[in-house]
Amino acid sequence: MTDQATPNLPSRDFDATERFYLALGFERSWRDQGWMILERGDLTLEFFPYPDLDPATSSFGCCLRLDDLDGFYAVCRGNGIAEKTTGWPRLHPPRDMGPIVMAALIDPDGTLVRLIQN
Repeated sequence: MTDQATPNLPSRDFDATERFYLALGFERSWRDQGWMILERGDLTLEFFPYPDLDPATSSFGCCLRLDDLDGFYAVCRGNGIAEKTTGWPRLHPPRDMGPIVMAALIDPDGTLVRLIQN
């Protein structure tokens, strides 16, 4: 196995978090009352319960490095996630930032998920 890191992210409600990410192509690989792991290909997101999290003040975040940023972004848009500047969930469209192309997804718990083109 090669080295890897998996983000550990908050979830106010595992059922809601799982529904959101399943719609984006993730699948459950583990879940109990204290931990949930969702996978999409080589991407792994791990969640811990944080029922009192205020999404408006969340400072959690991670990066997903994607071979097909445009394809993943289209899946997000196809699931009704709007491009807007406030609220959650929401999207920020891909931008060329010099050495990288990056978009952003803010999930229902206020977590910033940076989407970076490999």
